[in-house]
Amino acid sequence: MPEYTAGSVSNADVEHQYEEYLMPIWKSLNVPVKRASNCVLEDFDGNEYLDLYSGISVTNVGHNNDAVVEAAKDQLDEFVHGCTYVHPHRPAGQLAEKIARITPGELEKTFFCNSGTEAVEGAIKLARKYTGSKEVLALEMSFHGRTLGSLALTGNTSYKAEMAPTINDVSHVAPPYGYRCQRCSGTTCTATCAEQLERVIDTHTSGDLAAVILEPVMGEGGIIVPPVEWIERVQEITHDHDALLIADEVQTGYGRTGEMFASEHFDVVPDILTQAKGIANGLPLGAFTASSDVANAFESGDHLSTFGGNPVTCAAALATIEELEGGILETARANGKWFESQLEELEAEYDVVGQTRGLGLMHGIEIVDPDDGHGPMGVSPAPDPVLAGNVAKRLRKDGIVMGVGGFYKNVLRIQPPLTIGREQLDRTAEELREAIQREVA
Repeated sequence: MPEYTAGSVSNADVEHQYEEYLMPIWKSLNVPVKRASNCVLEDFDGNEYLDLYSGISVTNVGHNNDAVVEAAKDQLDEFVHGCTYVHPHRPAGQLAEKIARITPGELEKTFFCNSGTEAVEGAIKLARKYTGSKEVLALEMSFHGRTLGSLALTGNTSYKAEMAPTINDVSHVAPPYGYRCQRCSGTTCTATCAEQLERVIDTHTSGDLAAVILEPVMGEGGIIVPPVEWIERVQEITHDHDALLIADEVQTGYGRTGEMFASEHFDVVPDILTQAKGIANGLPLGAFTASSDVANAFESGDHLSTFGGNPVTCAAALATIEELEGGILETARANGKWFESQLEELEAEYDVVGQTRGLGLMHGIEIVDPDDGHGPMGVSPAPDPVLAGNVAKRLRKDGIVMGVGGFYKNVLRIQPPLTIGREQLDRTAEELREAIQREVA
């Protein structure tokens, strides 16, 4: 085994260690990271990249944000751990109070955990305890985590193969994917599409519905934005069945869509709201927040997390929220609107760009084969995951990191730090145009 000294490590060295000593589950963007600052990554070979992915929508206030780093360091000097649910401490109390202020409606009480998947599973437990019911309804093409419970909610077979989930009382309904919707075919889904929720409840459940869970913008599904009337009707149907609406804001929260939470774009207030990713700008923290009425269904011992609400991560989260409220969110909202117009021009210019969509600084570019009319579910054109992957690889060679995802693996995902500047976004638009032009030439 080779020995490494400071300054001698290369990209190849790190990749070797991953191959030899980490379980084979990592999906490489081929950009090992030595250091990062704001929107720029640097690898071990001295190359720099504009980061359009933020560690999957995490470093919302920029890599290595000074205020966040200082807040974490200050707390490290005080104490690192005492278990939030054994020893009350100030950072958790302050953060919970702050979350009660910034979340929509009367969401007031928070439980802290370590990750998004834990937040989702905790929210399901709370919904079951509060309602006394057991069944949960989620969306096809959704993503809610990879542990066995949250995996049952995730509406994508590729994540579940050979790993059957443990929650059996889960049903799925079609997502508001207007571009691929048989009923809407290329436009946007309507409230009528939401009526499928009633059909699934009537045909796939036993009438014991505890919750409906959805992402206000579907990230892994391909940056799918539901129309206002669709999500409003889903909430109505959910409450008509005495169930709770859970908004999974793990990816959409903390400014990602131009509002603090994506739910604020719609006239909808969820009964439970899950959070993680951007909450502490890269330090591990998850949470779910509910109204006092719902939250008080939990009794002592019903739920616990040894590391949840760690004082260091809570201090970082408080600093993250202050940074967002200090001007980053407002600037990101304006930049996101401008960038949306650039993507619309790209869609009009190239037939292989089937659709661009998104909110704030969470955008997707659906890449298609315009000559192949055999699209999924009878809706054309067909997805082109190969071209999407090739465009992303070309961008990487030119110094831009961009994710590729979506249910059909054909959506370029643009989710940069919210601190990205107009000049960097302009570069992104131009590089995208050039990469697509080269690949289709």
